Amino acid sequence: MAGAGGGPGTPGGAQEDRERRLAELREEARRTGTVSAPGVNVEGGPLPAGSTSGAKPAGYYGQPVVKAPVWTWEIPTYFFVGGLAGMSAVIAAAARFIGHDAATSIAALWIAAVGAVISALLLISDLGRSSRFLNMLRVFKRRSPMSVGAWTLALFGGLSVLALTLATAQRHLLSAGGGSGALAVLVSVSSLGTAVLGSVLGTYTGVLIGATAIPAWHRHRVLLPAHFGIAGLGSSAALLQLLGFHRPALVAVALAASGAECLVGATVELARHGAADRALRTGRSGALLRLGGLLAGPTAFVLWLMGMLPFGAVAFLLGALVSRFGWLAAGRASARDPQSTLEAQGG
Repeated sequence: MAGAGGGPGTPGGAQEDRERRLAELREEARRTGTVSAPGVNVEGGPLPAGSTSGAKPAGYYGQPVVKAPVWTWEIPTYFFVGGLAGMSAVIAAAARFIGHDAATSIAALWIAAVGAVISALLLISDLGRSSRFLNMLRVFKRRSPMSVGAWTLALFGGLSVLALTLATAQRHLLSAGGGSGALAVLVSVSSLGTAVLGSVLGTYTGVLIGATAIPAWHRHRVLLPAHFGIAGLGSSAALLQLLGFHRPALVAVALAASGAECLVGATVELARHGAADRALRTGRSGALLRLGGLLAGPTAFVLWLMGMLPFGAVAFLLGALVSRFGWLAAGRASARDPQSTLEAQGG
């Protein structure tokens, strides 16, 4: 008598064959994200057809795993302007407390205040209307880089205007033979507070994108805040040079920033993570990042070293701006590459 399961030619055996075949297909789909078995038509289904060459598939069901950023030109421009404004406040404080250079300090505060206004306008343009920016200020979330950034920008903008007003008033009073100790204290406190907030504004954007799941950004989450802060510092020194402030200390800051940018570029090139960050070296994003690094790094460094201050300043400013667009382009390319995400996650 035949067993309950039946042989291959019995109804029970056919059912077992179908179940075993389905189990094999499920396992293949789980492992590879594709189905390549002969006689299986996956057209219109959730799984793509597999390759018969045995090559490892490049996707997760053929679709991106993470969402690409939808930011437009306003955001990388904001990264640049915000970093420039924030680190200008740092230079303003250094000029006041270390260099005792009121003229440079006030000029840097002007850059900080105007940059804060432009940064807010760029964010509002990206969000669509001002009410959305104000809504971001309703609740402070210390674990959210975006919330911290919105609050920092708002506080920085107000404090930079206050510091600029007080510093300008003090200078006019001193030139007229007046001045007071209370005003000097207020100027010092406001300048120091603006510098602290400025250092946060100049670096938090690197934290913001590094905290995402996009591989090209997340792989460099430690490097990005320092990179953005250094670029902002060098951009501030460069803009002050273009405004006629050729102080040796500013040249030293500029040289240090461009030298650091050379190290950043070398680090990105040498610290290869395969598909996880190949967007930093290939395609449009790779070209933008290399161009930005070349301008802000060795080009600006050599020009400044040769005493060609205006040319070095222009090269650094252009390089810092181009690299911001390069990082955004790299994020888009990396997010659209499913193999990049899977490799970054060990998949």
